[in-house]
Amino acid sequence: MERINLQEKFAMIHEQWSPRVIAELNGQFVKLAKIEGEFVWHAHAEEDELFLVVRGQLVIEFRDRTVQLGEGDLCVVPRGVEHRPIAEQEVEVLLFEPVTTKHTGDVVDSRTVTETIWI
Repeated sequence: MERINLQEKFAMIHEQWSPRVIAELNGQFVKLAKIEGEFVWHAHAEEDELFLVVRGQLVIEFRDRTVQLGEGDLCVVPRGVEHRPIAEQEVEVLLFEPVTTKHTGDVVDSRTVTETIWI
């Protein structure tokens, strides 16, 4: 039980598309990431994924629509739904997802993260 300051944690992140874990509860990770550009199309077969925009503007593309998120907005991507996050400028996001969630689902890409890093 400790205080976690999001601004302090974001200041520790220097890589794009490389989520860092800041907390764990009930089998879920709370992660922070800085993202810019287009990510890969992917889905998580067994897990839902929550994106909360802390700073900036994020677009999440789905095969049938696009969701635009601003600061304070969130979107839950249901399990099995293919999606692609896009950020024209750097965005700071909080992610909430099960510990078992693979960064890029079953897609292996140069940005796929396999190591869990706590900050």
